[in-house]
Order: sequence, then structure tokens, then C-alpha cells
Amino acid sequence: MSDVIDITKQKHLKFKEILAYSLGLFGFQAIVGLLNSYQAEFDGSILGVDIGVVGVLILVAKIVSAVADPIVGGIVDRSKSKLGKFKSMILYSIAPLLVMSAVIFIDVPFKNNQMVTYVWIFVTYLIWSIAMTMGDVPSQGIAAALTPNPTERTNVVSISNTAKQIGFSACVVIVPIVCLIIPSGSKVFVKKGEVDNPMIASEYFWVAVLTAVLGCALFALIPLVNKERVVTESNEKITAKDMLAALKDNKPLMLVIVSYFLGFGRQMAMGIQVQAANVLLGSQNLVAVLGIVTAIGSMISMALCPMLIKKLNEKRAYILLSVYGFAASILSFIVGHFWFRSPDNTLLTILFYASLFLIGLQFGAVTLMPMIMTADCVDYYEYETGKRMEGAAYSILTLTIKVCLALGTALGLVFVGLSGYSDTLKQIDAGTVSEFSTKTKDIIFFAYTALPGILALLSIIPMFKYDIVGDKKEAISRALGEKRK
Repeated sequence: MSDVIDITKQKHLKFKEILAYSLGLFGFQAIVGLLNSYQAEFDGSILGVDIGVVGVLILVAKIVSAVADPIVGGIVDRSKSKLGKFKSMILYSIAPLLVMSAVIFIDVPFKNNQMVTYVWIFVTYLIWSIAMTMGDVPSQGIAAALTPNPTERTNVVSISNTAKQIGFSACVVIVPIVCLIIPSGSKVFVKKGEVDNPMIASEYFWVAVLTAVLGCALFALIPLVNKERVVTESNEKITAKDMLAALKDNKPLMLVIVSYFLGFGRQMAMGIQVQAANVLLGSQNLVAVLGIVTAIGSMISMALCPMLIKKLNEKRAYILLSVYGFAASILSFIVGHFWFRSPDNTLLTILFYASLFLIGLQFGAVTLMPMIMTADCVDYYEYETGKRMEGAAYSILTLTIKVCLALGTALGLVFVGLSGYSDTLKQIDAGTVSEFSTKTKDIIFFAYTALPGILALLSIIPMFKYDIVGDKKEAISRALGEKRK
């Protein structure tokens, strides 16, 4: 038994592997975050289409591309590549991801034909989504194969997902820097009373190129540096039907997935962050202010998550952070409601930004916990059935994340449309009004804060039945360690 304990508790990962994995996820998420935050604004301001329609197209493209997730997951699980079943797929994804991330931000010459433009947006985003899946499924799934030590796995997931969250928000810093470098009419800093000029097509394109090149270069570090230590082989072809069966038989994983779906509103804020910055702060380039304030809280949350898990376990930590997120989101919306009506009130201004920071403290639950729990569910399924299906499990998780991100973005953009955002922009351009109404601000800020908080509270319902924690989790790890030895 002492040999088994050594296997499941000794350290396996070197610092350079943790660093490479973290930087790789940072780079990958920088690309995802750019499209999530700026694609709709680019399509609306440069291609001249309706933002609400773009939100629907993004959602439909995600649903259509869902067929790629079980395919990629099955290929990963059956792979016999000498590079490793996860690392080889990551390498295959880099070229299409790099190209399509730039193509989406091309100012096409046929934009006067809206129907053709909508088809272009849908097709290019669909191809990009498939390329993203090729990288997303294995880069998430490899977390379960890096080490057989569950504590070490929790720590590396915590560190890497902190980098992942920073990467997802990196665009809010990259965009203003590019706007300073490329001559245009837009302003990074807007004085009170000024109206910000929107970004031009060349700014969007070069931001996309820069982010894609740097992001893919960092993403390549994962297969180049990391080692797959938990190695299993499967000759079975995994179909969507098999994945659904595996999900049905893996009740803990099903609970994680259902919980994530119920909390999809957490993804809403990033989807409308550019519009929120434009409405609340007077400039889309000031999105960095919104993003950084919340991101700081999010990073602190993920840094504290391992300690919180150790004290409470994953289940209790998730429930606690979700309940807290609901309270913080409602508080932020109330503060914002009054601040919009008294923007010169110093106390309300301080409370407004403080509340955004407090919202960020919940995000360890949505970004970190599902990763840790899915890895534990992979162990549970192998313990119960003898089959280890990282590819299938993580393709289900990544599919869930993508659909929830699309749902959140689409719903957020619907609220943006209902707020009168686009009409007000046209009036500002025409010089008939100088700012957004408090009604517009309230509607967008409700979608940015309160609604995600309400849905976060709903997400805890399935978690009350999740039980891969404590002694049961440790017993599974020991049994699997003995089996592998």
C-alpha cells in the first residue's frame, strides 16, 4: 500500500511544464477572448450588420459546430501518436486557428449586401469554431493526463486557469495599445463631454493578427514542453451516442455539465463588455478599465481556490462562490443604477468599481471548479467501468463551455439591442444626442451584472448531489494508482 500512496501523492510536474501549460492556455484564451469581446462590435460598426442578428448567428454556429466536439474527443481517445494523444491534436489545430482568427476581422468588399455578409460571418465563424475545438478539447483534457496525483492536478489546474482567465481578458489591454500605434480617429482616453470615435477596420485586423500570432506561439508550448504521464489506449470508435451513454453512466459528470448550463449567464459579461464600456464609461477603448477591475478579483479567487477546496472540498467551495456571486452581482447592479444618475458622486464612483472587483471574486467557481471536477469524474468513470475517456469527457465539457459562452453572448446582445444601443450610436454620430440614456445604461448593466448573478445562483442546484469529494475521491485515486502500478 505504501507504493500506491507514493504514486498518487508524489510530485511529477516540473516548473517548466506548469509554466508552459499556463502560458499555452493564456495564448489560446487570448484568441477566444478577442472574438468573444470584439467580433460583434466589428460586425456592427465595420460590416454594418445588426448586432442582435450576429449574436444569433454565433449561437447557431456554435450549435452546428458541436458535431466537431465528439469527433475530436473520439480521435483523441483513439490516437496512437508518438507525440501523445493530446499533444498531436493541439499541433494540428494551430494553423487553422491562426488563419481564421485573422480572416474573421477582414473588412470584406461585399458588405453592402447584408445577406451575403451574414453568410460570410456565419461560415467564417463556423470554421473558426471547429479549429478552436481542435485545440480546446485536447488542451483541457491533457490536464487529467499530466499527473496521477490529484492534489498536484488541482494545483496545476488552478495556476493554469488563472493564466487562462488573464488571457481571456488580454484583449482589453491589447486593443488600446494597437489603437495608439495605428493612426486613426479613435481615442484611447476620452475626456468628460467628448464622444469617442469608433475603431477603424485596420485596427481590428491588426489586433486580430497580433493576438493570433502571439496566442498560437504560446499555445504551441503545451505540446512542445509537457509530458502525458497517465497514458491509456483505446481502439474503440467513440460516437455521439457513446458519449451520451458515458454521460448518462457518469452521474457526477452529468451534474457538473447541468450546473454549468444553468450558470451560463456568467459568460454574458465578457460577450457585451465592449458595449458596456461604451455606454458606461464613454469609450469602447476603456473596456480595459472594466476588464482589469473584474479580472483582478477573478485572479485572486482562483489563487485562493486550492486553499478553499482543501478547507471545504470542491462541492462546498462551488456552492459558496456561487451564492456569493449572486449577492455581489445584485449589489453591483444597485450601485450602478444610482451611479448612472449621479456620475459626479465620488462615493458612488468608488463603490461602482469596488463592486465590479467583488463580482470577480466568484469566477474561480466557473473557470476552475468544472476543470477539477471533470478530471475527478474521468477517474470515477475509469474506477467504475475500467474505461478512461478523457477525450470524451473533456469534449463534453468544452462543448458545454462553448455553447454557454455563445448563449451568454447571444442573450447579452439581445439586451443590448433592446436597450436602444445601436440607435443611440447613430444619434451620437449625427450629433442629435451626446450620451446614452440612463434607461440604456440600466438595461445593459442588468445584463452585465444582475442576470449573470441570478443564473449563478441557479447553478448550485445540481451540485447538492455531487459526491466525488473527500474520502471517496481519495479512495478512487488510490485504487487507480494500484491498478496502473
